[in-house]
Amino acid sequence: MKKIAIASGKGGTGKTTVSVNLYHFINKFKTGKVQLVDCDVEEPNDLLFFKDSRIVKKETVNQLVPRIDNDKCTYCRKCSEWCEYNAIVVIPPVKFAEVNASLCHSCGACLVACEFDAMKEYPEPIGEVTFYETGTGRGLVEGRLKIGSAMQTMLIKELKKQIPEDADWILFDAPPGTSCPVVETVSDVDYILLVTEPTPFGLHDLSLMVELLKEINKPFGVIINKAGLGDNKIYDYLKEEEIEIIGEIPFDKDYASKYAEGNLLTDISPDIERRYIEIIEKLEREGDTK
Repeated sequence: MKKIAIASGKGGTGKTTVSVNLYHFINKFKTGKVQLVDCDVEEPNDLLFFKDSRIVKKETVNQLVPRIDNDKCTYCRKCSEWCEYNAIVVIPPVKFAEVNASLCHSCGACLVACEFDAMKEYPEPIGEVTFYETGTGRGLVEGRLKIGSAMQTMLIKELKKQIPEDADWILFDAPPGTSCPVVETVSDVDYILLVTEPTPFGLHDLSLMVELLKEINKPFGVIINKAGLGDNKIYDYLKEEEIEIIGEIPFDKDYASKYAEGNLLTDISPDIERRYIEIIEKLEREGDTK
């Protein structure tokens, strides 16, 4: 089984385009045992490109958030002092004590700190995990964060726990950027594809992502999307850093138009198809060298 994450230092580089196309072509030319996982839980949109999808299963993901029993609380403030996330406010003079659920990370420190049994945990929904049948492959699993929740990393962690590990390929469409949700997504994958574009913004944010992956010691390569636009500085950077280019997807107005209409997987040109097949074959060789 190959676990591949598709990531990018910024939004708009074509990360979802690459993720969905890899899923499509692996199913078409290699194996139907391919699973797509949308970990961009704040804005999951892989589903937009599967017209005949249907929901197989949907589950609510809960976070355990403590509540304070004012009848037992002595307002000693120990729970507040132990909370690393400043989620607990205790004002002794007015006998006020409250947990801010949007800041709580469910670490349990306050439960240990309280000596008066005044803290109890209750489930609070933070999002949903939905399994879709797409008509191809093993289907799509999507995480969708509840509006207003800041628990992206917690939801991604639970999403990954629910992925059946009986596929030959599991593709994780990661959130954009270099924050904690991205680290959680790529933490246990075999290889990471960094999708970038040949522009100054693309190069800047790619370099941040490269620094992150070197720091956590994860193997990676680069796909240059919208090749032919911008300048050659990104190629100079990759050569200087000795980073492998796994593939290049040329800019194509017709292809971009199909994406905008949600028809990404229809009437793909032979040239685009060939380039994705070459990327998949390189990923297979990466797996063989481990």
